[in-house]
Amino acid sequence: MPTAITLTNVVKDYPAAKGPATRVIDHVDLSINPGELFFLLGPSGCGKTTILRMIAGFIEPTDGRVRFGDRDVTDLPANQRNTGMVFQSYALWPHLTVAENVAFGLRVRKTPTSEVTERIGSALDAVKMRSFSDRKPNQLSGGQQQRVALARALVIRPDVLLLDEPLSNLDAKLRHELRDEIRRLCRQFEMTTICVTHDREEAMAIGDRIAVLDKGRVAQVGPPAEVYSRPSSRFVAEFLGEANFVSASAVSAPDGGSMADSSLGTLPSAGAVGPSVTAVLRPEQIRLTREGGLQAEITNLSFVGHHTRYSLRTGELSIVSLQAGSPAFRIGDRVCISVDGTAALVAN
Repeated sequence: MPTAITLTNVVKDYPAAKGPATRVIDHVDLSINPGELFFLLGPSGCGKTTILRMIAGFIEPTDGRVRFGDRDVTDLPANQRNTGMVFQSYALWPHLTVAENVAFGLRVRKTPTSEVTERIGSALDAVKMRSFSDRKPNQLSGGQQQRVALARALVIRPDVLLLDEPLSNLDAKLRHELRDEIRRLCRQFEMTTICVTHDREEAMAIGDRIAVLDKGRVAQVGPPAEVYSRPSSRFVAEFLGEANFVSASAVSAPDGGSMADSSLGTLPSAGAVGPSVTAVLRPEQIRLTREGGLQAEITNLSFVGHHTRYSLRTGELSIVSLQAGSPAFRIGDRVCISVDGTAALVAN
């Protein structure tokens, strides 16, 4: 049965040589569902790795509680929590073979030898590395080493799998391959998995839910599509991807919903209400045509393969649009712009 994880009012302070302690985690509450692939996402220094290490038991919280299901593990050492950890640096023993590295956790647990052999084979099969079992880490590529690190975490059959930026040292192609592999393994083993990353594409591509962190606090939690299209603040909107920010005022729509009056016209909206808010529009929501909308001038463009990015100016407002395919317009062209979908509203 997969394990639920709950953090309640968790705080972490580090004492300073002089003056007050430095607070790196500030009253964090999180509920992670059993079997969920959950991402802690945020910029460097926001506290995501500290939270992961408190869940693992490597760091003790200053205040608050950590629970695995109904079990309070706050005061339990790491070796009594049955978590599997995969580090950014792989952390493989260089003098041991692949099979010996994978077996390490089982040997520590004094698992019977007959069972060790079977479980090593199963774990290496899961990450497609059985044929490399006799090699040393320096004979493997970075992606292969990370697969071995995953196998070492899986072989102990952990209640919770913890991943600390496991793909950051890999090139783009390998990152795409291994992130899909992580998704597959989480489904196969039905494990609650928590992954730390600063890569928003990685989190949105495979995460069931993400928590966006800012300065030790949780800024927003939700499914990737929801957090991307309905950010709760300007910080979340900017961190999750490029966005256009347009001053607006929220008004009631005839159907009982809300609308936003802005320099781009009256837009269907959702989120904050009030006479002075900011409408968030993703570049892919800005549609360009030859006629039939608000006029703007193309000030720059760049073709990046699957789409073209246009910079535009209308009056005093600068906006960005993403259009599928190769460039259909040129710099200096006058075009008309309209907005697809709903604008998210955030407080100023």
